[in-house]
Parts: sequence; C-alpha cells; structure tokens
Amino acid sequence: MSAPRLAIGGLSLGYDGEVFLRGIDLTVDAGEIVAILGPSGSGKSTLLSTIAGVVPEVEGTITVDGRDVTHAPIHERGVGLIFQEPLLFPHLDVGRNVAYGLRRHGVGRTEAGRRSVELLTWLGLPGYESGRINELSGGQAQRVALARALAPRPAVLGLDEPFSALDTELRQRLAVEVAAMIRESGVAALHVTHDPREAETVADRVIELSALGH
Repeated sequence: MSAPRLAIGGLSLGYDGEVFLRGIDLTVDAGEIVAILGPSGSGKSTLLSTIAGVVPEVEGTITVDGRDVTHAPIHERGVGLIFQEPLLFPHLDVGRNVAYGLRRHGVGRTEAGRRSVELLTWLGLPGYESGRINELSGGQAQRVALARALAPRPAVLGLDEPFSALDTELRQRLAVEVAAMIRESGVAALHVTHDPREAETVADRVIELSALGH
C-alpha cells in the first residue's frame, strides 16, 4: 500500500504567539479531496498556510510524498495554494500568470509556455494564454488560478474557500468541475470551507477542524 501524499502528525496551529489547536493528525492520499469545515476564525486558513510553510508550525511534522518538509522553505514543499480571490498578476497575460511558478523554479520560457497552454486547454480555456486578466470572468479567473497552482506539479493542493466570491450557480458548477480535475491530476487536496453543502459536493471526506485536534 503506497504512502499518503500528505501526512500530518501531532501538528499544533498557532498565530501571533497564540496556540489554538493541538495534536492534529491527518493523511490525504493521491487524488483524494478532504474538506475541512469550521466557522470563520477557527483556524482553517492557518492550517493550509502552515502546511504550505507560510505560517511556521508550533510543533508536529508535515510529510509530503514520504519526505519531511516541516522545516523546508515554501518553494521546496510541493504544496500549492488557491485562495478566495484568484490573486492573479494584472500586468501579466494569462499564459505568463500560469507560467509564473514554473519560471520561479527555473523552467525555461518555452517549456513553461507549453505547460501553460496544456493546462489552460485541460481546464477549458484553450487559446486564453494571451488574454488579459481584467477581461476574465470570476469563474475563468479561478480556473487560471488553479492552472497556476498546478503548473509546478505539486503533490498537495490547498483550496481556501476558492468559490465563495462567486454566485451560487457558478460556485456549485465550478466546484464539481474543479473537484473532478483535482482527482484526475492525482494531487492530495485539502478544501477549506464553511459551507457543509459545498463540502459534501466536492470531497471524499468531510472533517470538522475541531475534530482534528484539541
């Protein structure tokens, strides 16, 4: 039996010197989506930021594909993040937004461009690589954000309420489509939300954040 893509052991979450959840144990397999439910301010976003290395852990271990990344720098963890707002670079076209992480990892311009076209086509945006960010709809912008997050081929993807800014119909449709794409990509995904209906729609497992620790 293969090891999980993501394994968290005894993780404590804290921010600005305050520890608010201890002893988190969780594993996520390749192609699996685990939804983390909890009210605003409960630490859902901090959990994702800690796994990605944006917020330092208080204690515990984070393992990605069998490699301990607890103290690894952000760019060496193999973890991608998508937020409520797409946070795309308005001065870059769509293709260069998608290629941004690849270029930061030292991938050549030609290969990065090829990967951008490949991902945009796969995500239903063929021919959009030269498009302007300010001309994208909300759903299109989140697809571009997903393409950018997947471009470096992360092992783990954290989604921090990525559809909450969209209208209800688009949110539900895009959530289902993105979930299917994540499973096909083989990443281990943590989907943070406060919406139980969305969690049930997209996830293989749904866990209340409060149930992960103490």
